[in-house]
Amino acid sequence: MSDRLIGWSPRFYLWDGGFFAVGRSSGIVSPHAHHSVQVTLAVEGVVRIRGAQGDWQECEGVIVRPDIVHSFDGNGVTGAMLFVDPESIEGLWLRASLVADITRVPHERLSGCLPELRTFAERPLEAMAVGDLIRHCVRALSAGVPPSRRLDPRVTSVLATIRAADDLRLSLGDAAASVFLSPGRFAHLFAEHVGLPFRRYMLWRKVTRAMVAISRGLNLGEAAHAADFADAAHLTRTFNQTFGIPPSAFMRGDFFEIPPPFELQAL
Repeated sequence: MSDRLIGWSPRFYLWDGGFFAVGRSSGIVSPHAHHSVQVTLAVEGVVRIRGAQGDWQECEGVIVRPDIVHSFDGNGVTGAMLFVDPESIEGLWLRASLVADITRVPHERLSGCLPELRTFAERPLEAMAVGDLIRHCVRALSAGVPPSRRLDPRVTSVLATIRAADDLRLSLGDAAASVFLSPGRFAHLFAEHVGLPFRRYMLWRKVTRAMVAISRGLNLGEAAHAADFADAAHLTRTFNQTFGIPPSAFMRGDFFEIPPPFELQAL
């Protein structure tokens, strides 16, 4: 999609694996899919969303399951968008609350987080600390108690290794060997628990790491190198497929890097 997307310049709060963005946006984001639970909340008015098929839906708040193709229209309103690591404790809890691939949030549940979001958008110095706000919103939108379901500890171990790695060149064979499994057995186990093949998951981690590199002032070529992409063209194609916008649109924001607000389950 072209850069006509957005008269936007949101505040992005990024970490290696996701982001929280607050601002006003307009224009339609092309169909895309990413490995994150996407939470979008309108601080005022409504936003619009649709799946791979079907009509546009207007809503005050919406949650999209990981790896679901969708299009988005900020509709010119001030809102917040949050990407939640689906393998984190909070991500597992939030996913357990969803009734559909694209779930509209009932108005009464939004009351638990919209006032704090409005304060953060309009008067950030008077608001909750950003990490606390992110966790508060996820818990307000999650139903019931945290689920008892857990990831296989061997998968959790590899995910923790990926998070901590300085580069993202970990191969399937090396990942399997680190948890004493054959490559075939580990590939099946990883896809079963994460919902993506190992190679596609690594591509997701690379593009989110490239976002952090861009936020630090690196150009596309430098960001591609930092995130282990072949070149800037490869990064640009992957960025478009993942987020529905080109990197040049993303680069219009104001950036703040924060510690990851979500934790993997304990091993």
